[in-house]
Amino acid sequence: MITESIQSAVVPYRISGSELEILLITSIKKKKWIIPKGYVEYSLTPFESAKKEAFEEAGITGSNETEEIGEYLAGKNENKKLVKVFLMKVLGQIDDYPERNLRKRKWFSINEAIQIVENESIKNILMNLKIRFNP
Repeated sequence: MITESIQSAVVPYRISGSELEILLITSIKKKKWIIPKGYVEYSLTPFESAKKEAFEEAGITGSNETEEIGEYLAGKNENKKLVKVFLMKVLGQIDDYPERNLRKRKWFSINEAIQIVENESIKNILMNLKIRFNP
């Protein structure tokens, strides 16, 4: 069962050397670079649902530390949904995951991620994250 009005997403990250990197995936239809996102499942918290989506959509597992770093409205007109966005440190990555044939995934520097993401709300969340990691 799904909680209709709320979605959740994660910004998957890692530190490579001294650089913050973000894992982005492509949307299924338009192939735009996005973050893993989906509806909050009835039996899960928004963060648990977002972690599940990250595994299904990108083949990644992450830390259980829960930190909400923003929210935005997704969708059009009266179909807008609130999306709660969480930060997730990536701890594992596998090659065999449920949506591997539907999406691409790629690590980007934080600057590259900000440039390539088209959704302005996600772009703003990433810019705030960059400031936080590199004051």
